[in-house]
Amino acid sequence: MKFDAVLFDCDGVLVDSEPITNGVLRDMLEELGWRLDLQTCMEIFVGKAVLDERARIEAETGRPVTPEWMAEFRVRRNAALEAQVGAIAGAVQAVAAVHASAQGRIACASGADRVKVEMQLQKVGLWPYLQGRVFSGHEMPRSKPHPDVYLAAAQSLGVPAGRCAVVEDTATGIAAGVAAGATVFAYAPAGQGDALRQAGAHHVFTHMDALHACLLGADLRA
Repeated sequence: MKFDAVLFDCDGVLVDSEPITNGVLRDMLEELGWRLDLQTCMEIFVGKAVLDERARIEAETGRPVTPEWMAEFRVRRNAALEAQVGAIAGAVQAVAAVHASAQGRIACASGADRVKVEMQLQKVGLWPYLQGRVFSGHEMPRSKPHPDVYLAAAQSLGVPAGRCAVVEDTATGIAAGVAAGATVFAYAPAGQGDALRQAGAHHVFTHMDALHACLLGADLRA
């Protein structure tokens, strides 16, 4: 493998969490008076922190997004994820293969809060590969689309970001990987490959079981 390390996003790449998280968010927004179907909610919020859309939530509901509301959201979200979340199909096998090829130099760099990320990785069986290698955008000066979380992950592994592959599934995350100087692989299972290429992805794949071969066959970005 030409890459010295591989950095994974979490939600939508390793765990199938987005419909669960956005289902809880949709319900809570409806309680505030903003009615959305699940698809529209995902189109607005996937790849972002809820607070990234604070102004829009407050404009649509006429009510402030308070710390108490956010705390309740996280409690309800985490309970739903504990009960329902599973791995993306093929993700556990892909991470195991990449972990072996990269001699353990892998990490998870997410825009989500650490409690959520670590709980999900433990729940789906990925914790043995990523324990101690989890980085949260909530703990960085800036979260995605800024590169901070990927730069921190690369530094922790002792690898220049330009020698890393990043695995992402959203335009926001791809922008972060590109800004870090990494080679970005976009997971596009629903046919959104063209949009992710336009967002800056260097390579696109549609099935997680193809990731290891893609990494082995790809060159570092020019």
